[in-house]
Amino acid sequence: MNNVNSKLPFANKDLGQHFLRDDKVINQICNDLVNEAEAIIEVGPGPGILTRNLHGHGKPFYVIEKDERFPELLREFMPAENILLQDALTVNLDEFISTRDMDDKKIWLVSNLPYNVGVPLMINFIQCEKIKYMTLMFQKEVADKVIPFMTREGKAMGSLMALTQNYFDVKLLCKVPPGAFQPPPKVDSAVISLSRKDNPEIPLSEFRKYEKYLRAVFLHKRKQLGKVLKASFASDKVEQAFINLGIDKTVRAEALGLDKIQALYKELK
Repeated sequence: MNNVNSKLPFANKDLGQHFLRDDKVINQICNDLVNEAEAIIEVGPGPGILTRNLHGHGKPFYVIEKDERFPELLREFMPAENILLQDALTVNLDEFISTRDMDDKKIWLVSNLPYNVGVPLMINFIQCEKIKYMTLMFQKEVADKVIPFMTREGKAMGSLMALTQNYFDVKLLCKVPPGAFQPPPKVDSAVISLSRKDNPEIPLSEFRKYEKYLRAVFLHKRKQLGKVLKASFASDKVEQAFINLGIDKTVRAEALGLDKIQALYKELK
């Protein structure tokens, strides 16, 4: 067992904290993309369960932590100047990377994401082009909206899946049961491995426009998509887009694949 676990502090439920204690999962996370990475950022290291191993890779390494209890523990195995005590949601990641001379590095971001802010944090990470790789842990329900591995084959497309998979190649690293944590959460978790695409179909410069489009598409995902889109786009433009792509106006958004979602965006933007 990882020796950090013998002195785990009280988990703050308000911050969605659950401390990982399973050595097999810890090792899988800490070795996931180490060969591709040239620098590492860990978000939400807590008491340092992953941090010791990540720091041991000998690459430029920085952490961002919100809980003021933890820098003292983290300083046991990394320099104080490499620890930023700040809410990750408020950190300008591009600036954070530039001020630490990592602009030319292939950055790997690692995080056991707090359940209550996992999605907004990941959306922030996606928008930082300097982050080339990510290894992220989510609760099962969120992970399954990014990559369809927990449920039936051909799981319905959703906005988070269409957003993430446009910019990253995504795969399941491992499933994580509640007993792997202290305290055990009430849900299963999963770790996802992401590698940024060099040439995404929708460029990062159009992220906000694409995200807004996806919200419109999946707002009523079981209704006929033609009718749904006419609430957000000109009726004649919607009609022509469906004709151009050979898509039936009565199709439901969740039935479309990523390629059709992207093609429809390009027609309507």
